[in-house]
Amino acid sequence: MMIAIMAVIMSGGMLTGLLANASAPAQERDAAAHRTSLLPPGDPSNSTRMDDRTRITGDITPKSVVAGPGGTVIANNMMYSHSSTLYDAETLELTATVSDEVDLSEFGFEDRAGATQGAPVEAVFSPDGAYAYVSQYRLKGPGAGAKATDDCTNGDAIGNSAVYRLNLASGQWDQVIEVGRVPKFISLSPDGSIALVSNWCDSSVSVVDLDEGVETSQIPVDSAPRGSVVLPDNRTAYVTAMYADELYKLDLVTGESELVLETGRKPRHLVLSPDASRMYLTESGSDRLLELDPATGEVLREAETGREPRSMTISPDGLALYVVNYYANTVSKFDTETMEEIQTVEVGQNPIGVTYEPTQRRIWVANYAGSIDVFDDTTRAEEMM
Repeated sequence: MMIAIMAVIMSGGMLTGLLANASAPAQERDAAAHRTSLLPPGDPSNSTRMDDRTRITGDITPKSVVAGPGGTVIANNMMYSHSSTLYDAETLELTATVSDEVDLSEFGFEDRAGATQGAPVEAVFSPDGAYAYVSQYRLKGPGAGAKATDDCTNGDAIGNSAVYRLNLASGQWDQVIEVGRVPKFISLSPDGSIALVSNWCDSSVSVVDLDEGVETSQIPVDSAPRGSVVLPDNRTAYVTAMYADELYKLDLVTGESELVLETGRKPRHLVLSPDASRMYLTESGSDRLLELDPATGEVLREAETGREPRSMTISPDGLALYVVNYYANTVSKFDTETMEEIQTVEVGQNPIGVTYEPTQRRIWVANYAGSIDVFDDTTRAEEMM
C-alpha cells in the first residue's frame, strides 16, 4: 500500500488530480478510480520518458503499426511493399511477413478467381489477440474496377474493397469481408462483436458483424471519413470526416449519424481514454490536439502539436498521449492531466503510425519512408540526461 502511495506522490500531476477529486461528483470519482485500477506495473506514464531507441528496417513502408494484447505487433506496408509484417514485442524480431495477395474465390467470391493484390492500411486486434483485422486500400485483380486513389476521381467505377482477417496462430488470411470504396481506418467495439470501417471514397462507414463476417450497413457521414472510436455501450461511435472538417456521432443500431462538431482543418484520428471519460482528436491541418467529452462531443481543452499530427496512441493508465507529427519527423508525448507536451523526440521520415505496446511498455512509431522506431518508455523523467 505504501509503495502505491509513494508512486502517486512522485507524479505531481496525479497527486493534484486526486486532491481535486475530493470535491468531484461521484461519477467523476468513479471514473478516476477506474483509471487508477488500469495502471500497469511501474511508474505512471506521465512521469516517464521515451528513451533507448531501436530502429527496425527491411522491406517495409509502414502506413500503420498496431500492438496486440499478447506481445505481437503488426505493421501494414500498403501498396509499396504489399505486406503486413509481424514482430515479437519483446525481442523486436520479425516473426512473419504476410503477402496481401489472395485468391478471392477461396473466400466466397466465386466469380473472382485468380490473384488479387490488396494494400494494407490499418489494423485492429480482436480483444483476445487471436486475430488482426486489416483494411485494404484497394483490391487489384479480377473484377476489381477502376483504380483507387485518394482524390477518388474514378468515383463509382472504383470497386469495393475489403477487410482481411489474419489468423495469428497460422499466420494466414482466413476471412475476407467486403466493405466500401477505399477503406482506411478500422476500429472495434469493446466487446469485439462489431468493426467500424471508414470508406474514404464513399463518405460512409461500414458496420461489420464480426461473428457473421459480413457488412450489415453503411452509415453516411461526409467527405473522407478517417478516424473512429466505439464507446463502451457497443452502439455509439464517433468518426471524423477529414475533408469536411467535421466530427460525427453515430448510432450503430439505427444507422443514424449526427454532426456534433465543426472542427479545425483535417480532423484525422480519434482515441478514447481507457476509462472512456475522455476522447482525443488530432487536427492534422491545424496542428492541434483536442480533448473532447465523449457524451456530447464538446471540446474541453486543446493543445498545439508539431506540424501535421496524424495518428496517436494512449497509455493503458490514460495519463499519456503519444502523437506523431508527419512533417516535423517527431513524436510528442502529452500529459493528459495538464494537456502539456512533456517530451518531443526525433524519429524517421514521415512518421504516420504509433502504438503503445503494453507488455514491454514501449512506443512503436511507423515511419512511412521505410522504418519503425521503438522507444522504451520506462525511464523516469528525473533520470533523463
